[in-house]
Amino acid sequence: MYDIITIGAATRDVFLVSDKFIAIKSKKFPTGAGECVALGSKIEVGELVLTTGGGATNAAATFGRLGFRTATICRVGDDSPGKDVVEELSRFNVSTHLVRMIKKGETAYSTILTMKDGERTVLVYRGTSSEFVTRDIPDTALKNTKWIYLTSLGGNLGIAKKIITTAHKAGVKIAWNPGHKELESGFKTFAPLLPFVDVLNMNLEEAILLTGKKQLPDMFALLHADGLVRLITDGTNGATVYRDGWMAHAQTTGVKSVSRTGAGDAFGSGFVAGLMKTDDLKESLRVGMVNAESVILSYGAKRGIIRDWPSTLKKRQVKISVL
Repeated sequence: MYDIITIGAATRDVFLVSDKFIAIKSKKFPTGAGECVALGSKIEVGELVLTTGGGATNAAATFGRLGFRTATICRVGDDSPGKDVVEELSRFNVSTHLVRMIKKGETAYSTILTMKDGERTVLVYRGTSSEFVTRDIPDTALKNTKWIYLTSLGGNLGIAKKIITTAHKAGVKIAWNPGHKELESGFKTFAPLLPFVDVLNMNLEEAILLTGKKQLPDMFALLHADGLVRLITDGTNGATVYRDGWMAHAQTTGVKSVSRTGAGDAFGSGFVAGLMKTDDLKESLRVGMVNAESVILSYGAKRGIIRDWPSTLKKRQVKISVL
């Protein structure tokens, strides 16, 4: 019996850091700015960092390091990057016997072009990671754990539904951090699943996309289900949690970021770890924030994951406001 099984993406991540990457404001880019290099030139890279990422493996690394009996379900190729993913999971005390290594498959690959101020652009090749099929996720695994931590399945909402309903029927608790493609299916598709999801975790942009609302109370009113937790993060503006009419906000402490890649995974998994251990929402917010702010001090989504349960002094640095 596991304490938790994480499900979702696994990637090989390559961070390229250079002061030659420049941000230029322009309406030609969806975000209002582009990360640019001189066309036709040879760009010097100041730092290169090879690591692994993906929502499932990042979350698993937090749970494994904090001492929870952890396994992960993800898809990798039988290539060198896939073997690197499996090897790194083992170093975080995560069981890999449920990892699907696909013959002649290509492991997902991300190249992160990182500027010196920490802003970055991610070039993503999803490979076999986004090709989940039902047999990748055996029912016996879903029933042989206390918690499921479900992340993006590349838009495959059908499999997400099967995971959630199977786990719920077995009395397994579910934390869900859906991906953008799943959220695009709309609120009417999500609504029937909400009563089965113990912790629903999204960032503010994703919550707006799903609910069509712009104010947190309105979002939580739509997403609410009795006794269950709803969590919305907003980058450097902190995170807000809601359960049964009770709402609280955690502030960031202002640490300077080296790279924000993996911060969301670190916060979400830290929060759920806190909930698993204490069932205290304030404590969970603090553990999530400490983990996220540790991760952003390094390049890579796993390098900065906390090694031990945060001290009382460390947790007190995270200010909580009951709203």
